[in-house]
Order: sequence, then C-alpha cells, then structure tokens
Amino acid sequence: MEERVDQGIGMVKISDEVVGTIAGLATLQVDGISGMSGGIGEGIVKLLTGSQLTKGVKVEVGGEKEVVIDVSVVVDYGVNIPEVAWKVQENVKQAVEKMTSLIVVGVNVYVQGVYIKKEEQDINKKEMQILGG
Repeated sequence: MEERVDQGIGMVKISDEVVGTIAGLATLQVDGISGMSGGIGEGIVKLLTGSQLTKGVKVEVGGEKEVVIDVSVVVDYGVNIPEVAWKVQENVKQAVEKMTSLIVVGVNVYVQGVYIKKEEQDINKKEMQILGG
C-alpha cells in the first residue's frame, strides 16, 4: 500500500503490518475486549516473527488509499457484544485513518470467544453444585 506525498518530494509507503499493528492496538483499547484471536497457523507465525499486536488482524487493500480490516477478538463475559463490536469498529477506523490518511471502508469484527474470569467460573461451579449438577 502506498500513500503519495503532495509536495512532489517522493512517496510514503505504509506496510500492511503497520496498519495491522494500529488496528490491533485500537481494538485492545476498547473496554470489553479480552484479547485478540488468531488461528493456530497464525499463532505459530506470530511466535516466530515476535509480532503479537497483529494477531487476529487481517488487512486487505483495495486501490491505493482504501483498506478493509478484519479483527478476530475474544470478549469479556457479560458485555453487550454488539455494542463492544461497534466500539471496536469505530476505534479502529478512527485510529487507522488518523495515523495513515488511508480510507477505511470496512472493519469486520469476528467474535471468536468469551473470556470468563476465574471468580465467575467459581460462582458458576457453586451454582451448579447447589442445583445438583
């Protein structure tokens, strides 16, 4: 992906990895997001390259200045999932457009899991015992 400088000095090139890092950080800043989710193959690649901020982020470029971003997330138990996903979309779009001047035409959020804190797991176990489970 390339962004041309108007003064005729040259061009600035922004890699997909940079856009992915910005999107990953913007996603993790949203309350209700527990973490990012990537597939097993992606997890191995990220371990080898040392880049965890782009885990669960896919960047697709269309044209010179348009980008679509997919983020796969794990949400906290008890949150309003559509509301959290909307906040992720908004935060990612604003961050990427502000930092890169690219036009974000879409942010797709894929909820891959729900994170249950240990205290909530313990409460659920006690409830099951009371109910005879």
